[in-house]
Amino acid sequence: MITREEIANVLDHPVYDGDGNKIGDAKHVFFDDMTGRPEWVSVKTGMFGSNESFIPIRDAAVVQDHLEVPYRKEQVKDAPNVDVDAGGHLSESEEHRLYDYYGINWDSVLSEAERTDDGRFAAGPGPAGTASAAGAAGAAGTAGTAGTAGTAGGMTGRQEGADRTGMRGDDAMTRSEEQMHVGVERRESGRARLRKYVVTEEVQQTVPVSHEEVRVEREPITDANRGDALAGPEISEAEHEVTLHEERPVVETETVPVERVRMVTEEHVEDEVVRGRVRKERIEAETERFDDESARLDDERRPGRE
Repeated sequence: MITREEIANVLDHPVYDGDGNKIGDAKHVFFDDMTGRPEWVSVKTGMFGSNESFIPIRDAAVVQDHLEVPYRKEQVKDAPNVDVDAGGHLSESEEHRLYDYYGINWDSVLSEAERTDDGRFAAGPGPAGTASAAGAAGAAGTAGTAGTAGTAGGMTGRQEGADRTGMRGDDAMTRSEEQMHVGVERRESGRARLRKYVVTEEVQQTVPVSHEEVRVEREPITDANRGDALAGPEISEAEHEVTLHEERPVVETETVPVERVRMVTEEHVEDEVVRGRVRKERIEAETERFDDESARLDDERRPGRE
């Protein structure tokens, strides 16, 4: 467990898990109101620190310029979200829920909280109050203090909440609010590839082909062909043969390049709505009026009024 003197070395410093992975930056340290010992550290996680996760600080250690906790980064990021009241306190039910998530026995927490740092018995564990980063940094080197967390004897949530309002020595009050900063990150969304393969298609082409056929022609005997007709024997047997020809289609293939194919990436920009939750402080003025002059004088004479 870290000490109060180490708080200034924790806030706004990196927090790592046992495997050396950075979880985020420490934002607040929460103390037990009765024992004054650190109980929790809240860490800003997610893109631009938009989320705040709570980690038990009982087994944490300050190593050089960062805090190491015995919990994995994924476990911390998935921790349940809890609400902190206006006084900067975690309720007992919220603490119970966080201890259950991290596998810490609630009875062991109670037994540890029954003793203060000097061995004396205390009344028991109280709700945890918060120390802001600016307050802890300003109290560095002051023994027994941790910024707005108060002394080792404990400080009530109302006192701590009053410090957070920003009241200094004047009559002004500082109002703060959270702002959401949205950026973009580049990541792989898919892969595209060119693949060449072979398919066989049926093609059709018409080509003219010719062939020879036999046609028998008969002509009468005339004076012009009489001599040829009587050149042979008067009565005989004979035959005459003619060779016929035809054309057939002949197919052959030839590989020729037809086109070049490549892939190029194009960047398209589109608008996407990002929603988040931010906290803002509001300041309202309250006016109390006296019914008469005597009531005002009686109020001024009451004990404790400066």
